[in-house]
Amino acid sequence: MRPTPIPPALDPDSVPARTGSTYPTEAFRRAAQGRAKHALGDALGLQNFGVNLVRLEPGAMSALRHWHTRQDEFIYVLEGELTLVTESGEQCLHPGHCAGFPAGQPDGHHFVNRGGAVAVYLEVGDRLPGDQAHYPDADLEARAVRGGYGFFHKDGTAY
Repeated sequence: MRPTPIPPALDPDSVPARTGSTYPTEAFRRAAQGRAKHALGDALGLQNFGVNLVRLEPGAMSALRHWHTRQDEFIYVLEGELTLVTESGEQCLHPGHCAGFPAGQPDGHHFVNRGGAVAVYLEVGDRLPGDQAHYPDADLEARAVRGGYGFFHKDGTAY
């Protein structure tokens, strides 16, 4: 029996939203409250890179500030206003603005919705094996494992 083919196009609203986070502690998971991700790349069967349609409620943040050793990340703002927070400060992004984070550059980043309306953006990242994410503001590191990331303290012990 052949698997059911995945359609090459879809309505993003047909993809269920993932809310919350897989961070290992409640304190870390609170950072992702008010965030909803629609995994468009997964729904379309993409294997080499992921694409998420992300909605951030006012006051919410995208993630804990982080950077990746092997994964390039790209963000394109569709609606609302986002504040990009990096090692060098803050920058306000509006619809049509984009941001890129090359792999291996230790510049922790995340987005905060400081506006009064929901912000919507596309998030694109590759899926190279061996990736690690470093979180400069927390005792947290992530290591790519099959189907996601495993979480560790900075001293290497598992959560």
